[in-house]
Amino acid sequence: MANIQGLHGLRPAPETAARLVTPPYDVIKEGSPLESFLKKNPTSFYHVTLGSGPAEALALLQKQRVLIPDEEPCFYVYEQTWKDGGRLGFFAAVEVSPYAEGQVIRHEKTFDEKVKGRLAVTRETGYTLEPIFLLTKSPIGVTLGKVRDAGKPLYEFSSDFKELNDLHGLHTRVWRVSEASAEGEALRAAVGENPLYIADGHHRYHAALLGGQTHAMAYIVEDARILAYNRVINGKVPFAQIKSAFDLIPTDDFVTPPKHQFCLYTKEGAFFLKAKNVPSDVVGGLDCSILERELYPHLGVEHSMILKHEFFDYYPEWDLATMKELVDAGEYDLAVALHPVSIDELIAVANAGMHNPEIVMPEKSTFFAPKILSGIVLYKHALK
Repeated sequence: MANIQGLHGLRPAPETAARLVTPPYDVIKEGSPLESFLKKNPTSFYHVTLGSGPAEALALLQKQRVLIPDEEPCFYVYEQTWKDGGRLGFFAAVEVSPYAEGQVIRHEKTFDEKVKGRLAVTRETGYTLEPIFLLTKSPIGVTLGKVRDAGKPLYEFSSDFKELNDLHGLHTRVWRVSEASAEGEALRAAVGENPLYIADGHHRYHAALLGGQTHAMAYIVEDARILAYNRVINGKVPFAQIKSAFDLIPTDDFVTPPKHQFCLYTKEGAFFLKAKNVPSDVVGGLDCSILERELYPHLGVEHSMILKHEFFDYYPEWDLATMKELVDAGEYDLAVALHPVSIDELIAVANAGMHNPEIVMPEKSTFFAPKILSGIVLYKHALK
């Protein structure tokens, strides 16, 4: 059902990969210490994904042989390992098709401004710079494992982002697999048996769709780890004024809560708040949907405000300490920790959305971790 083919375009010279790669563009916050660190590195891929002159930066990296051409269609098996786990998937070019065809299935809304930004960079450079993160139900793990165990990797390094991002210290290994090889044929056949679900990168896929690309670069895995996507909030009404409307349970720590509960942090301390009503429909029963119904109206917060930085900011669950610091410093009034969405919940929403395109997850519902390094391969896509 899902058609894939090998990638061709540009990739790092083996000796330059470690200093080129970056976290994906959408986790590099403007003005952050991470952005400052990446800016200082003249061979960082940051200058292509977020710099003021993407095409010029890309041309310079090619001139310096930091990036080299690779015209043979290939898949790239990509292994990430960290202290308590690992993940094995592969990069490929997936056929771009309308959502209604059911080859690539979404679960999330997209925003025009974000799509326009990705379209602009893609058109200026002529390359797909970062992959879409896709889930497959096909058994690809055996083939990926054979590739991993068969020979020396093309790239092997540990990321150095000075502990400014959760990708710091992760060990990366990448193997290049010709599309025409037995392993390449096996991967293409296996993936072709099932549709693909977008885990992360909805705006990138939508940009490829609107931009008329025949294929988009993707990272494909059988399984993924979803973290809660927590939020700090400045409502129009301070939480202290409306807290009496809730049955709050004091707790000593600001932590990830059980399902259908929320952990709140204010200058007065931390509290658990249980959901009052959990609907049975696939979207309404999500904790982020419940939060929007049961808390936001009391704060004077409307849906149109959730992407405005003066009212909201978002952090994965490993960054609860930063959220507390923001509240303690008075930059935000309230921090809210949620329980993570499950893979089953994500697929249920995606499947329901096949029959009704209005059924999608609320924004900022999921945080897939770890993210995928940008710069491992750049895809020279074609247009229809």
